[in-house]
Amino acid sequence: MSVVIQTGADIALAMLALAMLLCLFRLLRGPSMADRVLALDTLYINSLAGLMVAGVRLDDPTFFDAAIVIGLLGFIGTVAFAKYLLRGDIIE
Repeated sequence: MSVVIQTGADIALAMLALAMLLCLFRLLRGPSMADRVLALDTLYINSLAGLMVAGVRLDDPTFFDAAIVIGLLGFIGTVAFAKYLLRGDIIE
């Protein structure tokens, strides 16, 4: 793999780590529950992107499978939280 791709992946991982820290700050300190749900949603999207970049950086396709699983679980979790906030009940 070329040095340019490795350097770009390292920079992208550092930026994603910073974005994840900022999302974690908003998750812990968010003024409302909707802000916390949005921060959690953004946190899982950033972790998904981090896994994709790590997969490219390390040239390992296993990371892509883990990213798919995290994407599915994150989507289901976001829908469940939103339903809970709107109705107060997840299962009807």
